[in-house]
Amino acid sequence: MNDRSSWVRRPIAAAAALALLAGCAGGGATSEADAIGARLQAGLDSLVAANPSVPGIQLAVLDSARGLHWTGAAGLEMRGGGPLRANQPVRIASTTKTFTAAAILRLAEQGKIDLDASIARYLPDELLAVLVSDGYQVDSIKVRQVLSQTSGIFDYAFGEGSNFGEVALGDLQHRWTRLEQVQFAARAGDPVGPPGQQYHYSDTGYVLLGAIIEQVSGLPLAQAYRQLLKFDQLGLESTWLESLEPAPAGVAERAHQYAGDLDSFDADPSFDLFGGGGLVATAEDMAEFYHALLGGKVFDDPKTLETMLVVPAVNETGPRAYALGIARAPVAGETCWGHGGFWGTMGVACPASGLAIGFSINQNEGTGEVRNALLKLVESALATP
Repeated sequence: MNDRSSWVRRPIAAAAALALLAGCAGGGATSEADAIGARLQAGLDSLVAANPSVPGIQLAVLDSARGLHWTGAAGLEMRGGGPLRANQPVRIASTTKTFTAAAILRLAEQGKIDLDASIARYLPDELLAVLVSDGYQVDSIKVRQVLSQTSGIFDYAFGEGSNFGEVALGDLQHRWTRLEQVQFAARAGDPVGPPGQQYHYSDTGYVLLGAIIEQVSGLPLAQAYRQLLKFDQLGLESTWLESLEPAPAGVAERAHQYAGDLDSFDADPSFDLFGGGGLVATAEDMAEFYHALLGGKVFDDPKTLETMLVVPAVNETGPRAYALGIARAPVAGETCWGHGGFWGTMGVACPASGLAIGFSINQNEGTGEVRNALLKLVESALATP
């Protein structure tokens, strides 16, 4: 599932919010980092107090220029429960898409995937058959177009006329398969247009990319993420693909996350598991991953990152500055990149300044202004002398 008010869904508002992060260059001393941390924590406490519909917020801020590595939380882990802790992982939903795209690009730099080849070369026959039956010209859809949300593949989760949310909420314990979700897309809607000619955010496309990763790597998706994206090397000790691999040893209990009055904690994760979502991570791990990705530590070839950050012309002139699994927002002469998710999560990094942020707001509904206020808090904490 995806939040229509997320950074990816609403880039103009988010770009404005991220523009508040201007002025993040500077020196770094321990006393300065401590002072920034105190301001961040005080601001988090005030933000939660001012928004009673939000049980809690987790935030991680990395700033290479200042030597800052701060994590914090405010509020409750669940309604009526104990305090939310900064080290509690959450379902990161569509923030997973950047991980999926990066895994595809790792396979491309290894010579195992041609981004400009058709998806027909790499997809399993059962998925291709569903697409063909729905009228898709699979030989004309390029892997690169699926990554950039320009494939024309209908979005099973939020496409116009889809009732997937209603169906999924009607049976929270149903164990979905990848094939079921692609079939759901075929029933719910037709191709939205010729590939490469329009932006159409598609969870279905990223479910297909998850299948391509497995097909090409020969690994289950969880293991492919872990190996291709160097989880151990990057120190991502609290990130895993929920229900498709065990939680890491010693990880804290996953925090509760809400959509209005719905507590999603016990819902089977398979409604959003196969590449468009599915990862669980802490705010710190989200910040660490985006910091490493934009810092050139995920790919072996620097040109691969350059490829990832190319926004197709149709997205430059359309409503989304979406590249390959990551969205762009200019910030005071600097370019930042990130992705948001349905459950109030976001990871973002600004490579020129070394700033990276990961956060989770454990309420999905009506919290767009909370996200903007949270980003403004980071700007204020970094800018205050």
